[in-house]
Amino acid sequence: MPVLAIDLGGTKLATAVVDRGGQFLASEKHPVVRTSPAATMEQMAAQCHATVKSSGIEWREISRVGVIVPGVADAGGCVWAPNLWGDANVPLSVELSRLIPAPLTLESDRAGYVVGEQWLGVARDLTDVVFVAVGTGIGVGILAGGRLIRGTGGVAGAAGWMALTGEFRELYSSVGCWEAEAAGPALARAAQRTSAEDVVAEARAGNAVCLSAIEKVSASLGLGIANLVSIFNPQMVVLGGGLMQAGDLFLAPIRTTVRKWANPRSANQVRIELSMLGDKAGLLGAARLALDEIP
Repeated sequence: MPVLAIDLGGTKLATAVVDRGGQFLASEKHPVVRTSPAATMEQMAAQCHATVKSSGIEWREISRVGVIVPGVADAGGCVWAPNLWGDANVPLSVELSRLIPAPLTLESDRAGYVVGEQWLGVARDLTDVVFVAVGTGIGVGILAGGRLIRGTGGVAGAAGWMALTGEFRELYSSVGCWEAEAAGPALARAAQRTSAEDVVAEARAGNAVCLSAIEKVSASLGLGIANLVSIFNPQMVVLGGGLMQAGDLFLAPIRTTVRKWANPRSANQVRIELSMLGDKAGLLGAARLALDEIP
């Protein structure tokens, strides 16, 4: 029986009906409604119903719903998603279960990304994988010995708070040091542009200021990834997220920085690759997480 996958992001809401082989039977993606948690969940439910209808199957055929969220999902089904709802702790599982007629599996988006890539992506069948998602924020999905690392309260992988500098800036208290220095908004600030997309476009056209900003952010990304490589000794680091759609500009300098700074044995063993699944990684990961909970 198929599952329904939900990838809730800071800017988009993607849904798909997915079979056991990872094939999409139907999918949709829309900008996410951010006005309140209740409004977001109403949108999620409406989009889920529309996706199931367009797949041509009935709800009774959906065995489970996998949901991934951009923040911390705890064991009680509550979600803390500061890039989406601020500091609210939202009881997503309870509320969403009232709106859709199938059991839920809830995880962080970073967990979904790494599971998706391990299932059908560039890290297929590997057991020790780190997925670094770089977009509006930075999140890290971690597989060690084939098992997800979640931490005590589901916070493991919130690596945007990794401390990489000796001087504290007020911005770090809200988003973390690494995220402030290396995520998409950091690239825009470094080049004094409106968005990271603008910086990438101008860099491709040869703009020196934008090329310098990419060099600076690549160095910060590389330092954080070097720390992850030294700590977890993974077989592969997968780079994904919105900013890594321009991964060709970042991949080589990140690899160079990791080789320079990481533990040499780990650095020599690890492969650093761009995501193969792109924006489908989250949906496929959500689907796989749901499938794994079906008896």
